[in-house]
Amino acid sequence: QVQLAESGGGLVQAGGSLRLSCAASGRTFSSGVMGWFRQAPGKEREFVAARVWRNGRTWYADSVQGRFTISADNAKNTIYLQMNSLKPDDTAVYFCAAGDDGYGVDRYYYSRPQVFPYWGQGTQVTVSS
Repeated sequence: QVQLAESGGGLVQAGGSLRLSCAASGRTFSSGVMGWFRQAPGKEREFVAARVWRNGRTWYADSVQGRFTISADNAKNTIYLQMNSLKPDDTAVYFCAAGDDGYGVDRYYYSRPQVFPYWGQGTQVTVSS
């Protein structure tokens, strides 16, 4: 059974940093992709970042480009989301997601939740002003 376990959320002041982790268990996604989405209260779930395992290619939403970095530890089957210069608008529940399709060609492809069949339970990130 595949499980994605997120950790690292919390409360931080605007301008601060947090690092989220997502450990996958039950299988690997060596030819696939893992990513992060977020959902703020009253809003739809939105794409944040994605990373393809086979070549390390990454994509980001415009709203986080230059502030967030997605990375991975292959040996631990874990991905990370380093979030810097946080803003109150970044407040949301952050979800880790995984899928087997590592051959998408752009971020618009990976911004679609249906590319990711596997999801974590989410971790809350709150940025105070």
